[in-house]
Amino acid sequence: MSIALESPTMSRTAWLVVVLLMPVALLNYLDRQMLAAMQASVMADIPTIGSDANWGFMLGQFKWVYAFLSPIGGYLADRFSRRFTICGSLFVWSGVTWWTGQVATYNELLWTRSLMGISEAFYIPAALALIADYHVGSTRSRAVGLHQMAIYCGVIAGGFAGHVADEPGLGWRFTFDACGIVGMIYAVPLAFYLRDAPTSQAKTNMSRPTPLRAAQELVTNVSFILLVLYFTLPALAGWVVRDWMPSILKREFGIGQGEAGVAATLYWQVAAILGAFVGGWLADTWMRRSERGRILVSAIGMGLIVPAIFGVGNAGTLGVAIAFLMLFGLGWGFFDCNNMPILSQIVRPELRATGYGIMNLVSISCGGLADWGFGVMRDRAVPLNVIFGIFASAAIVSIVLVLLIQPRTLHSEKE
Repeated sequence: MSIALESPTMSRTAWLVVVLLMPVALLNYLDRQMLAAMQASVMADIPTIGSDANWGFMLGQFKWVYAFLSPIGGYLADRFSRRFTICGSLFVWSGVTWWTGQVATYNELLWTRSLMGISEAFYIPAALALIADYHVGSTRSRAVGLHQMAIYCGVIAGGFAGHVADEPGLGWRFTFDACGIVGMIYAVPLAFYLRDAPTSQAKTNMSRPTPLRAAQELVTNVSFILLVLYFTLPALAGWVVRDWMPSILKREFGIGQGEAGVAATLYWQVAAILGAFVGGWLADTWMRRSERGRILVSAIGMGLIVPAIFGVGNAGTLGVAIAFLMLFGLGWGFFDCNNMPILSQIVRPELRATGYGIMNLVSISCGGLADWGFGVMRDRAVPLNVIFGIFASAAIVSIVLVLLIQPRTLHSEKE
């Protein structure tokens, strides 16, 4: 099955889908990132949080719930409707975002983050699969990259949340209230304008496997297992950079919460936007000459990430730390815009969202452990260079893994 994108109307629709999803992607990560940027304010307002280890456990719990539900969300998007999976996810997580602004205890915060994990787990697999449905071959990496740019903008916006939290007339609770209301409102018109791709509507029940058959087909695919591992190892550092970097910069260089939140997000996310743009264009161009084009571009990105992780852990000044974070962001953009396109080269369309959900299950579960473990190690005064050295070593292994992936010709579409 394939979508003929030769017609101008279908091509416009394919790009419209990306544009409609960009605000959702921005909110998806804004609602996560702003908590990290406002850590000092939230911990001061909710003293029952108590320690970095508890804070890390809370961050980890969100990821564990999110990870566990991701394959289920992906399967529902493959089996039924990507459109309604996306819109329902946005509405529910936005309601939970608003509720987060009302919590008064650590246990309540744990509950809201768990519910946030449940609701957000359904979005990314469905959204990226929908984009891949519409963008076949020559535009796929660029389309995914554009969507991921919106995620990076959400992280940047979340970094500025520390300044909002420091404002006496606003505070951290206002930020959650506002973002939650905006998301619930946007979910309504999105449900009217977003549409499943024609291929998704035309699928027969025979092409939609049962959960057991879907899992069996994926876990017996060696290239898929390699992609899962490749997707997971850099995430150990990626989640710690997202969730802990504001706190790291604040403590290491003695700057304020607002300045730390911006420094920890703005520069490397801008670099990631550039990386996603260049990496998407380069991968789509390289694919015209080699079916391994996206794999090679992604490996180049990982080659930038490895020294960046080492550098962040050994930076002696704020400027040096930001420079290495920018290198990290550039490599991350190359990596991030090609994961779904590579997945699309090794599994059939009916399993894309499910496959990405499984990738999220493994990657984000490990990311949650990294968040929690980082908090424990910080409480025990383990040096930063030791922690980030471990993360960099894992990223080195991932380069080997991605180069072992073997794309295959899928009869369902022309790459």
